[in-house]
Amino acid sequence: MGDDGPYRVLARKYRPTNFSDLIGQEALVRTVTNAIRTGRLAHAFLFTGVRGVGKTSTARILARALNCTGIEGNDGPTAEPCGVCEHCLAIAEDRHVDVIEMDAASRTGVDDIRELIDGVRYRPTSARYKVYIVDEVHMLSKQAFNALLKTLEEPPPHAKFIFATTEVRRLPVTVLSRCQRFDLRRVDAATLAAHFEAVAEKENADIAPGAIRLIARAADGSVRDGLSLLDQAIAHGAGAVGETEVRDMLGLADRERVFELFAAVMKGEIASALDLLGEQYRAGADPIAVLEDMLELTHWLTRVKLVPAVADEPGIAEIERRQGQELTAELAMPELTRAWQMLLKGLSEARSAPHTLMAVEMALVRLAYAADLPSPADALRALDGAPSKSAPPQPPAPPPPAPAEQTSATPPPTAQEPAGESGGGQTALAEERAPEQAAPEEQQPEARTGGAPGADITCLEDIVALAGQHREVDLRHWLVFDVHLVRFSPGHIELRQNEIVLKPMAGELGEKLQAWTGRRWMVALSEEPGEPTLEERAAAKVAAKLRAAEDDPLVRQVLKIFPDAQISGLRESDESDDNG
Repeated sequence: MGDDGPYRVLARKYRPTNFSDLIGQEALVRTVTNAIRTGRLAHAFLFTGVRGVGKTSTARILARALNCTGIEGNDGPTAEPCGVCEHCLAIAEDRHVDVIEMDAASRTGVDDIRELIDGVRYRPTSARYKVYIVDEVHMLSKQAFNALLKTLEEPPPHAKFIFATTEVRRLPVTVLSRCQRFDLRRVDAATLAAHFEAVAEKENADIAPGAIRLIARAADGSVRDGLSLLDQAIAHGAGAVGETEVRDMLGLADRERVFELFAAVMKGEIASALDLLGEQYRAGADPIAVLEDMLELTHWLTRVKLVPAVADEPGIAEIERRQGQELTAELAMPELTRAWQMLLKGLSEARSAPHTLMAVEMALVRLAYAADLPSPADALRALDGAPSKSAPPQPPAPPPPAPAEQTSATPPPTAQEPAGESGGGQTALAEERAPEQAAPEEQQPEARTGGAPGADITCLEDIVALAGQHREVDLRHWLVFDVHLVRFSPGHIELRQNEIVLKPMAGELGEKLQAWTGRRWMVALSEEPGEPTLEERAAAKVAAKLRAAEDDPLVRQVLKIFPDAQISGLRESDESDDNG
């Protein structure tokens, strides 16, 4: 790096000068170079993408490719501009008279576009094409776009338009349809890291690989942003840059500390988690950045949980790989998804909170307390008395034979109540909580002797009630809404199901009934119409009650007083309510 001129920042010094220098835009380079070589050049190009991916640089490279004459004098455009001819040098130095670059952010009006249009009709002074580069074209006013449309649709053969924008959605469809569009994608972190490493080597800067990865991640796909951060890091470290210096510069938390903080929170160790957060805050880490790092870690752990090979990707430090594998072995998928949701909500709250650190602390406290809570599925299993999937299987109750013999000899009088219409919710809840009902294996022997719920089934409603007791939601829904009963007798059911049913459950019904009652059931499908479904019967009963209510003299009198009133529903009256 010479001292004979003013210092140029890295983002300008290493700006691409030909298509081969573009980073991570292979599809664009291949399309444009092939178009130049085959002579299939559009009259208008649109480059769109996030900041710093090379939109304006690509536009200038294309302008040079269109007008380059080469050392020996080319007859037409070239995909590899020489960089030394008169036109290439003039375009690189922003002084070419036939390459007009306009910033639409500062020149948004129709008068600016009219000035541009007036110059289009004149042939280029010295170049092959007159090229108009309009940066941030989405900032033009509606009137300016309308003034440009006709010229953009039928420009003279010597004129080329190149538009660049970060917000393509703000462009009128009429403009988009007249341009050949190229979407410049974000550059992945691995490609950025390799590019920054090469730049650091050219600058004779000693930068640790971990520091390069941090800069590439902070660049968020932008080459220009990454080079600016690299420039700042070299100045910050005075030529020798380590990972710690880059973390301090970016206000990031130590990666290992993030793992420790996440592990403490997920174990419910609130005091330790708050101490770790306080240490990182005093070390200069932004609390918002800590939450963002925890979110990123949660996402990475979830991917490792689903696809273990993710942990072996290049660029992952060995200590991170080991800690990640340990965490994924300890955490279940519901815990990771819950952590993601709570961290995301905490991040949103922290960004709008008056005191960021307090908001982040409360988010971690909330997550730490939630870490001890069971998942919804485990909570339901606990209510049912069944072991959760994450819990080890419990041994069976010590004295299984004696209760079975006693039940066989004298069945309790309340055991069959849930099968009938009047089987109360208290009886069902008591049986669910009874210790002898905790293990599913113990229900079948009692059912065979007539002591289990549902041993005496006399109608379809009894089966629906039994399915509800066993929390078979899909089966119960199918019985209520999709089944037309044709014939019913103990041990034999004949039914017709609706044609739109996607999942026939007749076979499953037979298996469930045999497991619940201890006897074999034959469930057959029929083509006969059968009875209305239980849902249709219930709707018919409600309709009949509504008609009866409308015929009631008192109701008719109320409807007469309030002509727009309607009966929206019925509720069974309770005698105790009537008696005060």
